Amino acid sequence: MAVRSVFHVGFVVRDLDASIAFYTSGLGLRLRHRQTQDNGYTRSLVGYPDASLRIAQFQLPEGEPPESGHVLELIEYQSPEGGPADLERNTTGAGHLAFLVDDIEAMTAALAALGATPLSAPSEITEGINRGGKAVYLHDPDGVMLELLQPAAQPAGTAP
Repeated sequence: MAVRSVFHVGFVVRDLDASIAFYTSGLGLRLRHRQTQDNGYTRSLVGYPDASLRIAQFQLPEGEPPESGHVLELIEYQSPEGGPADLERNTTGAGHLAFLVDDIEAMTAALAALGATPLSAPSEITEGINRGGKAVYLHDPDGVMLELLQPAAQPAGTAP
């Protein structure tokens, strides 16, 4: 018995409308669907008897989506209201979502202009299977940890 695929990744945000703007304008994701979930199933699923959620689902700008139809789901809890994000990367359960990009410096600058907080300038990867590329960690405006990775340039005449 094993899982078949990743269905999607989800994160909680404070302001769904602001997050939609960040992920579409900044990262170029496509908004697939929005909905409000205020029902018994949702309350049972998330374990809050008064849960009411606003949800947005996103697709990558190109390529086929997974079976769910989306790769990213952002959730705003209208009820119960949550607390601030834990910004530490080493906290048990902390995660991040990594995106491949073509121009890491331009993307980092664009996301910072939209309210993201880079942890550093993009760094060259000097070890491991991504050696020669560049990477940066940043928090989105809600504190969700994102990673941008620009792969190493391929020598002319070679396949990636």
